[in-house]
Amino acid sequence: MTEDRRQERARVVLVDDHRMFRAGVRAEIGQTEETGVEVVGEAGDVDQAVTVIRETRPDVVLLDVHLPGGGGVEVLRRSSSLLSAATDPVRFLALSVSDAAEDVIGVIRGGARGYVTKTITGRDLVDAIFRVAEGDAVFSPRLAGFVLDAFASSDTAPVDEDLDRLTQREREVLRLIARGYAYKEVGKELFISVKTVESHVSAVLRKLQLSNRHELTRWATARRLV
Repeated sequence: MTEDRRQERARVVLVDDHRMFRAGVRAEIGQTEETGVEVVGEAGDVDQAVTVIRETRPDVVLLDVHLPGGGGVEVLRRSSSLLSAATDPVRFLALSVSDAAEDVIGVIRGGARGYVTKTITGRDLVDAIFRVAEGDAVFSPRLAGFVLDAFASSDTAPVDEDLDRLTQREREVLRLIARGYAYKEVGKELFISVKTVESHVSAVLRKLQLSNRHELTRWATARRLV
């Protein structure tokens, strides 16, 4: 790590259902004056994680894959508005004992910027945190191949001109509506008013030439957006 890097600060939330592991990570990386990492929150399940992440708006979330309440993928789904924020987005780095391809691919598709296993050293973890905070993608060496193979496969969706007509916020609203969220729930998830949600839904229906939310759900499901 360079001298410049040591002078920076990265605010981090630890999400893992094993308290002893969180304590170990905090002890390893949380000496802020030495590492530049400030641990601003911890969580042991999905609901706690979403609450702490929203309250603290960290630079990076260290996210375990397997958590009570739906796992790391559910944390990412419920944090979608923070992931896509225009300024100061929250970035996620998976930190897990699992090196299974389905776990790696699942959280990367969910929006995580990287995936490292718990065999990583403290020094390398600090470096990974800063790289992810800066927008880089970071993987333990053998895991990068899983991601490359997955996104190079024929299952990867082609460019969709219809989807490209939508703004980022309209896409977020589209996905939540297609998952069955009520307008009020969408507003709460994205921190916008119900009236704004209605406006976005109207814009999506108009741009996609759809008549109602049922058609919208079928459209999104066909494109694997749900």
